[in-house]
Amino acid sequence: MIDPLKKGNPTTVESPGEAERHTGYGPGEAPRWVDYSRCVHCGLCLSACPTYRELGLEMDSPRGRIYQMIQVERGRLPLGESFVRHIDLCLDCRACETACPSGVEYGKLVEVARGQIENYYHRPPLTTLLRKLFYYEVLPHPQRLQFLGKLLRVYQRSGLEKLLLGSRVLKLFPGNLDRVARLAPRMERPFFYDRLGKTVPAEGKRRYRVAFFAGCIANLSFARLNDATVRVLTKNGCDVVIPRDQGCCGALHVHAGIRAVARDLAKRNIRAFGAGEFDTVITNAAGCGSVLKEYPLLFEEEDREFLEPAKAFVAKVRDVTEFLVGIDLNRELGIMKVRATYQDPCHLGHAQRIRAAPRKLLAAVPGLELVELKEAEICCGSAGVYNVVHSEMAERLLENKLRRIDETKAEVILTANPGCLLQLSAGVERRNGRRRVMHVIELLDEAYSRANSR
Repeated sequence: MIDPLKKGNPTTVESPGEAERHTGYGPGEAPRWVDYSRCVHCGLCLSACPTYRELGLEMDSPRGRIYQMIQVERGRLPLGESFVRHIDLCLDCRACETACPSGVEYGKLVEVARGQIENYYHRPPLTTLLRKLFYYEVLPHPQRLQFLGKLLRVYQRSGLEKLLLGSRVLKLFPGNLDRVARLAPRMERPFFYDRLGKTVPAEGKRRYRVAFFAGCIANLSFARLNDATVRVLTKNGCDVVIPRDQGCCGALHVHAGIRAVARDLAKRNIRAFGAGEFDTVITNAAGCGSVLKEYPLLFEEEDREFLEPAKAFVAKVRDVTEFLVGIDLNRELGIMKVRATYQDPCHLGHAQRIRAAPRKLLAAVPGLELVELKEAEICCGSAGVYNVVHSEMAERLLENKLRRIDETKAEVILTANPGCLLQLSAGVERRNGRRRVMHVIELLDEAYSRANSR
């Protein structure tokens, strides 16, 4: 197995037989000149890119990866092991988009490049099997997710997990199995799946009728966050409808290049949310929200009959922090005397360009001392399943993030994405720290609760 973190630049030297592999892009979505031609190779993206910051390799920078995409299209670089290694190591955090003066849509480029890899590159058999099981056989199927969630909950609550991790037996296996096992999300009963199909009325006078996007894994491991989100919305005059037929947003599939499944999931959600009359569709997950807002990209070349319905759908999608700062916020909040810092989720700050909204909400909480985090815009290393498949790089980024958090002396770490919550919680737990890691909405929910108990 090739170690992507080893120094050196192997991009121009392929392994034996590499040149005989697929050259050029195959039929279907692929990086296009109209998108990559915007890149003027100025290099302003380099300091924003987490992998370049860590490795210092041109081919692990956004401009280096775009260069490789061009070479594949021109038939000068095989769509083979080297190309796949550098594209896979990208976090798709899109910090480069914030830094780019030319407006390069790098996320779109890397995602369709991964689509080509998915369709035309043969991964090792075990990797292929695991990807098929996770992306095709589990994530799109709520019943299967719930079944696995129940099994995982038994494993966690029976003491077996504590025994296994405490024995360190997982360290005897190759790879980073022990580290990955410690990232397993906690299963929270009751699952939020139980609330699908229900409507929760506003507290007091109704001002809005909103639909809540609950996610997939979040229904199992962030069920209480979803509950808190519904409570905060009802506190702010919202009737909250939770459509029964909604499902996985497809974000993990888009990031993995599995675009056909992502399209099917998008169609399901467009139908589910299009069936009702809502002022807004709310999500509390930055990664989900980013992909929900970009559903039209999935239908630009395939299934174009869904392009206009996708545009109509995304016109209503809002991150919960974005929505709340855009209305007359209920300011009946209890005092929260804590020192906190906020970590920008990549797909909220860079993809959706939402940075001020969470901070404005936190500024409304009495007693809260918010300390700005240096390099808050740099990825924490979660990036969907990145911290599982590229755990060594993810660990480097997490350690960097924790060092910056230590500088703030904050008691509470706040963010606005479930993946970031998992990654940061794992880091805090490993250090035996007492810091709380919370979603911005969880803190608001607690503040509303304290106001009611006065």
